[in-house]
Amino acid sequence: MSKLNRTVSMAPMMDCTDRHDRYFLRLISKNIFLYSEMIATGAIIKGDRKKILEFNEFEKPVALQLGGSNPNDLGECCKIVEDFGYNEINLNLGCPSKKVQKNKFGACLIKEPDLVAECLFNMVKNTKLPVTAKTRIGFDDTEDFDYLNSFIEKIKKTGVKTIILHARKAILKGLSPKENLKIPKLNYQMVYDIKKANPELEIIINGAITDTKQAKTHLKHVDGVMIGRAIYQSPYFLKEIEKDIFNNDEILSRDEVVERMVNYVEEEVKKGTRVNQIMRHTVGLYHGQKGATKWKRYLSENMMARDSDFQKVKHILQVVQNNEKVSMAI
Repeated sequence: MSKLNRTVSMAPMMDCTDRHDRYFLRLISKNIFLYSEMIATGAIIKGDRKKILEFNEFEKPVALQLGGSNPNDLGECCKIVEDFGYNEINLNLGCPSKKVQKNKFGACLIKEPDLVAECLFNMVKNTKLPVTAKTRIGFDDTEDFDYLNSFIEKIKKTGVKTIILHARKAILKGLSPKENLKIPKLNYQMVYDIKKANPELEIIINGAITDTKQAKTHLKHVDGVMIGRAIYQSPYFLKEIEKDIFNNDEILSRDEVVERMVNYVEEEVKKGTRVNQIMRHTVGLYHGQKGATKWKRYLSENMMARDSDFQKVKHILQVVQNNEKVSMAI
């Protein structure tokens, strides 16, 4: 199995990084490593696996992120996921939402290192795919290098070789998930120190990375960077990443991305996919460009059109290619 390139990855984001968003992002970047949104083990074991797990081969490389804390369920899910062709399976140890905590997974598991180790060991045992973990640097009043490093040591002993560290602690009570992305202070140095203490591990840093200059600075200290909101809100930021990080100048223009999305939407509509399920991810495509507001407004007003009226769907996507054309200056 060839080594996966995790130099830059797209953070798993609930209600965002579904298969349609990943297809869209892959049109812009051929090098970024993509992650699914978190999927609970129960949904895979009891739900419609095909609907939940199937994806387009074009999206690869792509990882599936699991949410759960039952070692046996996680092991079973790893077997199932492997058959669908993902490149990696990731365990979510960082989500601080109340709903996730109620089901005993996500960031609350940082308090239970032994259970986490059992979960990861069972995952590694049940798949040939790389198993990775994404976690925070602490929780509530605990933001301590020794605690985090001990936690990392337990993870390392399971056979996991790649750990993604969100450089903020999680506040498990009193803050919403959105507030947990802003209020706890960033501590990049803690992540750097973990890498120094564990040079054999692949350490990926996550948290408020908004430009390639920041990414390059982090890459002097760690093995990769993970970016979430900055890409989702402005997807064409991926062009800068391709050029500045991967030295790739062969990048589709926004026009070309739109053209390919026309074909994708047409095929998906035939399968019963609603137009808005796809197009909601493209709202930020023209972020920062003249005419971006018109693009966003046009989408919001029209992407709920009847899916059977594909001529209207085409017009939604090709609005930038007629008399209402958005400036293509990049």
